Amino acid sequence: MLATSLPMPFVAAGWRVAGSAREWLRRPLPLHARPAAVLFDRDGTLIENVPYNGDVSRVTPMPGARPALDRLRSAGVKLAVVSNQSGVGRGLVTREQVDATNRRTEELLGPLGPWFVCPHDPAAGCDCRKPAPGLVLRAARELGVPPQLCVVIGDIGADVEAARAAGAAAVLVPTARTRPEEIRAAPATAADLPAAVELLL
Repeated sequence: MLATSLPMPFVAAGWRVAGSAREWLRRPLPLHARPAAVLFDRDGTLIENVPYNGDVSRVTPMPGARPALDRLRSAGVKLAVVSNQSGVGRGLVTREQVDATNRRTEELLGPLGPWFVCPHDPAAGCDCRKPAPGLVLRAARELGVPPQLCVVIGDIGADVEAARAAGAAAVLVPTARTRPEEIRAAPATAADLPAAVELLL
């Protein structure tokens, strides 16, 4: 009976946990508990948002990003990036340019774990473009961590909604492009990336 009540993303990810542990894993991770993995949005979260950027010279880390990431790495928390890059599907940037930008981000911020990118145009109706949960579920699966033990950190409502749809927790770090209603709807907010990490450790 418990098995039939499990959320579909949980079943799709193939997690098998018995008894009371299964019940606990169904609940979103409390933000006062240390997560097993943190999944980051890229633009506006790890680096400054430059729409459809294909120029690695314009990659600039967000304030405090490197020390915040170093703190998570030192704590043994697994990292990954989950990023919408619709510029590829729109023909505004190539996948090679996106990959080069990702490499430059790691040169500046250190290793970020696996990258999960949705290259599709929003009209494609894919299941990976946030707010759909596909990227979050893929990241959790490849990291070997149940989604319920992941936290997604991002700067817009789509990041929060993708986390929620996957059964993960979320912290919103608002920027100038974050809408007021997204801030109001977020389960947790932080002024910047170091403050977001402070909530988790």
